[in-house]
Amino acid sequence: MKRIVLIGYMGAGKTTVGRQLALDLGLNFYDLDWYIEMRYHTTVAQIFAEKGEEGFREIERNMLHEVAEFEDVVLSCGGGTPCFFDNMEYLNTLAETVYLKCAPEVLAMHLKMGKVERPLIKGKSDEELLAYIKESLAKREPYYSKAKHVLDVSLLDNYEKIKTTIKLLKDTLGIEEGKAPLCS
Repeated sequence: MKRIVLIGYMGAGKTTVGRQLALDLGLNFYDLDWYIEMRYHTTVAQIFAEKGEEGFREIERNMLHEVAEFEDVVLSCGGGTPCFFDNMEYLNTLAETVYLKCAPEVLAMHLKMGKVERPLIKGKSDEELLAYIKESLAKREPYYSKAKHVLDVSLLDNYEKIKTTIKLLKDTLGIEEGKAPLCS
């Protein structure tokens, strides 16, 4: 039974890294936001609009408890997932958790380039975006730092660097090339 959970701020590359890691290890990949959208037949942005952040976080927690029980998975969580309820403690009991740490300036660059509409940053100027990231990252860092492993991913800007990051992640988790991870 293998479970690897990636956490970190939005734009850190959790989905990009998670998808590639799962492919390399022959595991299933789930992005929690995508899973929520599939189960609720709507977008995360629409859930936020209809139910507010509090309503979304309740749904997110319920779906996290569902998908985190799957076996042989790499799970990419939303940026806020570890910061609500007992989510981080819960994940640490089930999986190898990895905080993909990234500098605020790099996160801002990734988010500006991203094509996904994110409810918490919609309509912000470049300066407002960077200030928002710094402020919310400072609040979230105590939760993120509870992960069993931390990996700096500030330089994930091309395919070669993604491959290097996957190698570092496997090393961090003690996964030898061609072997399955030893997770709880």
